Amino acid sequence: MTAAQALQQAIARLRAAGVTEAARDARRLLAHAARIEASRVALIAPDELTEDVVGNFERLVAARAARTPVSQLVGEREFYGRKFLVNEQVLDPRPETELLIECALAEPFEQVLDLGTGSGCILVTLLAEEPAARGIGIDLSGDALLVASANAIRNGVQARVDFRQSDWFAQVSGQFDLIVANPPYIALGEMPGLAPEVRDHEPRLALTDEGDGLSAYRTILAEAPRHLVPGGRLVVEIGATQGDAVAAMFHRARLGRVVILPDLSGHDRVVCGRAPL
Repeated sequence: MTAAQALQQAIARLRAAGVTEAARDARRLLAHAARIEASRVALIAPDELTEDVVGNFERLVAARAARTPVSQLVGEREFYGRKFLVNEQVLDPRPETELLIECALAEPFEQVLDLGTGSGCILVTLLAEEPAARGIGIDLSGDALLVASANAIRNGVQARVDFRQSDWFAQVSGQFDLIVANPPYIALGEMPGLAPEVRDHEPRLALTDEGDGLSAYRTILAEAPRHLVPGGRLVVEIGATQGDAVAAMFHRARLGRVVILPDLSGHDRVVCGRAPL
């Protein structure tokens, strides 16, 4: 079987399974099976595939047809120009979260706290972009912290980061000039409507608070002000319908200069505010 024939069959199978980006995913999976860069898949189209590559590719396609995310199958995902290790213990880094990164990087910082660090993609990216900064990443999941630690090493920031298992601020002391968070914000009633890749394969703890989707923000806003230096910033990712509710929490916590930022689709995505001077 040639690479082109294998791709054609895989694309048809993925489309039949309801995968929206069937051609793109098939190319990524073939590249992974053949151990080449995705950009080289077109070059090997006329070539006969070895039995090992065909077997590996068929297993990957079967898993993708069952809606396992591509990032979990290949073990990594690109985020803000860097590659991060990903498995079923952490959220798949999403392009929308890069808006949080842009907001956080709009001003310099020296000490950053990442609440619910997951894969570490936010904290590791911020430290890589701000070479003089140091950071703490907390997560309730010890398995997630193992992934985050590996990503810190992979991206060369391990000497400037401290990962801790903690229920929000329980194991956190001191103050920071930047606090960031991408907490679980999916309401319980919204969970059945999520794509199978998310609902069935990503950690539920990182997706939903099993309530209205706002409880994490209530906890964060109750504690964050005392952990911010004067003028320090809090930047959080939100669900598309949560901008006004979360901004109101910022105001009640007496944070100023509160801004709701939309993503490229025009949906509310990030809320940021500042501690009083």
